[in-house]
Amino acid sequence: MRLRQTQSTGLKTKLSSTLRSWLPILQSGLDELEEQLREYEKENPYMEVRSGFEEQFSTTFTKKVLYKSDRSSSAEAIEALTIHNQSLYELLHEQINAPLFPTPQSETIAYAIIEEISHEGYFEGSLERLGERFGVSAEQIEKVRQRFAYLNPPGVGAVDAAEAMLFQLRQSDVEEPLYSLVAEMLENFEDLRRFKKNPRYADAIGVIRRFKNPPAIDTLEESPPAIPDLVIFQTQNSIEVKINDNFYPDIMIGEADLDHRFVRKKIKEARDLIDALQMRKATLYKIGLMIVEFQYEFFQGGDIRPMKLKDIAEEFEHNPSTISRAIANKYLMCDRGIFPMKAFFTSGLDEDVSNASIKKFIADVIAQEDRNKPLSDQKLLEMIEEKFGVKMVRRTVTKYRKQMQIGGSSERKRFYQLA
Repeated sequence: MRLRQTQSTGLKTKLSSTLRSWLPILQSGLDELEEQLREYEKENPYMEVRSGFEEQFSTTFTKKVLYKSDRSSSAEAIEALTIHNQSLYELLHEQINAPLFPTPQSETIAYAIIEEISHEGYFEGSLERLGERFGVSAEQIEKVRQRFAYLNPPGVGAVDAAEAMLFQLRQSDVEEPLYSLVAEMLENFEDLRRFKKNPRYADAIGVIRRFKNPPAIDTLEESPPAIPDLVIFQTQNSIEVKINDNFYPDIMIGEADLDHRFVRKKIKEARDLIDALQMRKATLYKIGLMIVEFQYEFFQGGDIRPMKLKDIAEEFEHNPSTISRAIANKYLMCDRGIFPMKAFFTSGLDEDVSNASIKKFIADVIAQEDRNKPLSDQKLLEMIEEKFGVKMVRRTVTKYRKQMQIGGSSERKRFYQLA
């Protein structure tokens, strides 16, 4: 397979004084670029910024929107991103009223409790601090919080997963004697095995497995899809790198009398901005070519190789910090999905091992572990050092595991028991 360049290389990629003067243009993400240019537009009456995003609302074109697989119009794609979904906090505020919260004080305290609820639905505040704030006891605050057990989404306002499921139980249609067994199991969530001999154990586990964790999972706000600067197309014989021009803003320069010094200055500033935009595109395009060349195996379904900023900086004959700015908040789309460009510059533990490889190893090993004896971080460390021949510390393994949102060995064991 050969690498085919489709972007015109007539424009030489260079980090000139113009680019350094307009460094924010290089550093801004594509979704922030227009806002950045609007700031310059305010100070320049001879330039106009035309929005790449707004243009997509009013025109339908045949290209793939954001280069996705479907052929829906870009207007539909962007409109889908702007539909308002009611947030968890809006939903909770609507429910703070009688009969659960019959007095002004109980309503005020309930609103304060909402402020201490995470986006996952858990109460993360301090009863004591809230009590001091309102001049009441922590017990009175707790009485108000307990009423959240009857709000939607069920489980919201709980302090942990076990209580969230207990809140959900209160709103369920589970009847006695199963109800009491489930409640007792949730109150002793750390030691579910003690209940295995109960003839209703399997039914109780079935009830618990129906509960949602985290409680506000249905109202979690989804991040809007990232708009890629670069799009990688793969055919049978080539890999194409393209700049996503569809959402780039344009700068228009109006007619003016160049005899005036002020006018000439502003026209030059506008032209410099146009040059900076072109250099941004050319810089990112060249980085894209180098990523495809260096990470060829990844685009064929393999792993990301350790790639350092200095590898590209040397090609640009510039400082790695500038390259770091160039890839910050930028995304690349390929057949495997949308990825932050910085993901391709994993810091290597040595010349042959990347932290991405270590993370994949951790995830794979945990997926196959003995559910009765989950692997500790210390054991994972020993396995990593044996496989890769590198020296690490246990806290690094813990950090990688948490970044992948994988629980510790004791937490995994508890949830395995629910399976």
